[in-house]
Amino acid sequence: MNGAAKGAVVGGAFLAMLGGAVYGVYALVGDAGDGDAKSTSATGPAVPAKGTGPVSDKDAAATAQAFFTAWAAGDARAGADLTNNPAEAQGALGEFTTKAYVSKVAITPGVQTGTTVAYSVAAEVTYEGVTKPLAYESKLTVVRGNTTGLPLVDWQPSVLHPQLQKGEKLRGGAPANPPVKAVDRKGRELTAEKYPSLRPVLDSLRKTYGERQGGTSGAELWIEPVAQEAPRRTLLTLVEGKPGEIETVLDADVQAAAEQAVLKFPQASVVAVQPSSGNILAVADHRGDGFPASLSGARAPGSTMKIVTGAMLLDRGLVAADKVAECPAEVQWGGKTFKNLKGFKLDGETFATSFAQSCNTAFIKQIKPVDDDDALSKEAREVFGIGAGVEWKVGVPTVDGKVPDATGPAAAAAYIGQGQIQMNPLTMASVTATARTGVFRQPVIVKASLDGREIAQAARKMKPSVAAQLVRMMKLTATSGTAQGAMSAVHGSDKGAKTGSAEVDGAQNPDSWFTGFSGDVAAAAMVEGGGHGGDAAGPIVAAVLNAG
Repeated sequence: MNGAAKGAVVGGAFLAMLGGAVYGVYALVGDAGDGDAKSTSATGPAVPAKGTGPVSDKDAAATAQAFFTAWAAGDARAGADLTNNPAEAQGALGEFTTKAYVSKVAITPGVQTGTTVAYSVAAEVTYEGVTKPLAYESKLTVVRGNTTGLPLVDWQPSVLHPQLQKGEKLRGGAPANPPVKAVDRKGRELTAEKYPSLRPVLDSLRKTYGERQGGTSGAELWIEPVAQEAPRRTLLTLVEGKPGEIETVLDADVQAAAEQAVLKFPQASVVAVQPSSGNILAVADHRGDGFPASLSGARAPGSTMKIVTGAMLLDRGLVAADKVAECPAEVQWGGKTFKNLKGFKLDGETFATSFAQSCNTAFIKQIKPVDDDDALSKEAREVFGIGAGVEWKVGVPTVDGKVPDATGPAAAAAYIGQGQIQMNPLTMASVTATARTGVFRQPVIVKASLDGREIAQAARKMKPSVAAQLVRMMKLTATSGTAQGAMSAVHGSDKGAKTGSAEVDGAQNPDSWFTGFSGDVAAAAMVEGGGHGGDAAGPIVAAVLNAG
């Protein structure tokens, strides 16, 4: 059966309306192989004439009405001519029928705000005799054409479907990758409906392991990503496939707590790891853009990086937890002045106290004694497994941490987690897990034994004396340092933490970072623009640690 026949249209018609007025009754008709099915109605609404200046609300409404009329009629060319990108719009509108197999469509405009018109779409998708309803809401904006002067729909992929991003396509049919039934470490099923943050994780597991685990494909409507290695995102299941079961090391209880915790803050992400095994217990994101920053982000981690810097300084014998470390209000390095928050200073206090109070200057003053441009990157690589030469193969796509060599002011920034240092909640949770046990265990979501993939290794374990001091300093931070407020909510006494705030160029507020451990659970969270580490990211980590 060819593509056009698979998408053959069933009878009937839908209404397209604006402001309650019926402006067309249409059915997508016939063998629409060229994507230009014709209207069966009378002439549609008139399109406003060209002009200059801002588009009026009235012209925006009329243009949207005309566009909805053409779209509902399956007239891709007429609809595309009402946009400011006719070539791209015509292809997408045509493929809505021929490659996404949409057989009916009704468009109902909603609230208009200036030149932006919201609308709801009620459609049917038909493939090989199976029809399922598809409903969603989106919006479009009408702008003045640069050369024509006409009011035109500002064409974006989201006009067709709100989840479409630049370069992505709507596609239907039998997907190449069979579905998977993912279960946690206790055999409990993990679904995107119950755990929304896991949707990209489950999609990636499907792409990698679906066929390997014995699954068979059904029929679906999905979003085809731009990058070949990226997973497809399923929008509608027409025919259920046979899923292959895959066992993850996630924990449903910790995942549930993580999902709830990130909802309290916008642009929030968290990851929990089991230090004794490297198993990832939970992954959660709450972001408007849908980006999985928990695993794939790359941002400066602020003072949470002092865990690695502290380990390096302890490792080289330049500081000791119980020895005095100078902490002035400010310090010069490489011609640049670095200060502590609100210009605080500590007189005659130990390095452990400087760590707990997040004294920037106590760390920067050690650059000259270190006298080694690659000291920090070497510690990150050899002990914490960051940049160890083998990419982390977690079981789903992730972005590794980055700790480059640095000199001058860049070195000072790196020591306190700024500058060119890049991390995400996964890498920082791993840093804390390594500090907790003194041994780097590369985090995984599915065990390496499932497919025999190579796991990253660190060159050496942390020295026992270094590990003991690092844990002691993190515990002090949790009980009487900058993490005390958030960690006071964590049950038990075996707990430690580190806060961080990272200033990003142009941002009104710094990113909020927080990482901590309790027993055999380590977690790290980041809230973009969330402010100080204990304020936003801290409560997220505390909630996840309690669930573990």
